[in-house]
Amino acid sequence: MSESNISGPLAAEYRDLAVYARLAAVTTIWGGTFVAGRYLAGGLTPLLAASLRFLLASLALLGFMALARIPLARPNLRQFGQLALLGFFGIFFYNLCFFLGLQQVNASRASLIVALNPAVIALASWALFKERLGRRQLLGIVLCLSGAALVICSRDPSALAVQAGGWRGDLLILGCVLGWGVYSLFSKGLNHSLGPLQTVTYSILLGTLMLCVATLARGEFEWQALARLNFAQGLSLLYLGVLGSALAYIGYYDGLRRIGATRAGVFIALNPLTAVILGALLLEEQVSLVMGLGGALILGGIYQCNKPLAGRAKKAIL
Repeated sequence: MSESNISGPLAAEYRDLAVYARLAAVTTIWGGTFVAGRYLAGGLTPLLAASLRFLLASLALLGFMALARIPLARPNLRQFGQLALLGFFGIFFYNLCFFLGLQQVNASRASLIVALNPAVIALASWALFKERLGRRQLLGIVLCLSGAALVICSRDPSALAVQAGGWRGDLLILGCVLGWGVYSLFSKGLNHSLGPLQTVTYSILLGTLMLCVATLARGEFEWQALARLNFAQGLSLLYLGVLGSALAYIGYYDGLRRIGATRAGVFIALNPLTAVILGALLLEEQVSLVMGLGGALILGGIYQCNKPLAGRAKKAIL
């Protein structure tokens, strides 16, 4: 068989592998946000921390575009409305539900609920956009959910405990899943027309504005709180804004554009695993055999979700 017949499928497979590597890097960065958040805990009120995080993300994105001489696009009215929708659900609504929910449920239980993201994204993609959802994808999602649950519950068994009146907190954290689902699914047209960089920049700018207005309305915008942060907390805030928001969001949106919401969404299941690994390395937290089993299930689930296309590429070569 000639080289030209082989190069097409191989090139597509290598491109997919590059996307997988970037998405794995994104989830590693997001896993690090849990460690950074723990360093920052107690230094700032949650809403102020969220506002400052995305203010830094906004400055980083605008600074990068200025250095690269990339002008801000001029979206039409319809596109601007879509960008405002993404900013509302993906930045403002998500953070509001997350921080309010954490006042009523513990962080481990919240992580367990947020781990539903891949399943919600896949089912919504299938129902709304007719994206393929075969048996392999369903098996992969189940494996990812099971692995994430093992990692989280082995770290904190109380994650499964239902507290009196905790249903309000559970509903708020489910709001996070809804917000991230909208942010993942309704970017498709904008990702192709404006590109991931412009889409992320506009959505973060608009979401940051909403967060800042809410923080000011609650009287929590105190610049003096920044002066009280120590060096580690300041670095944590920079990490959350520049890496955990600006860079990671662009990488995630690029993955959505290239391989679709279902296949990209399952990588979110790596978040609790990378958070545990980084916690062990940086915070000397304990890692158990059950966590390792959970991690193996997550990796197996991601492989199952992305295996079919690789299989078809190999058949095309033969």
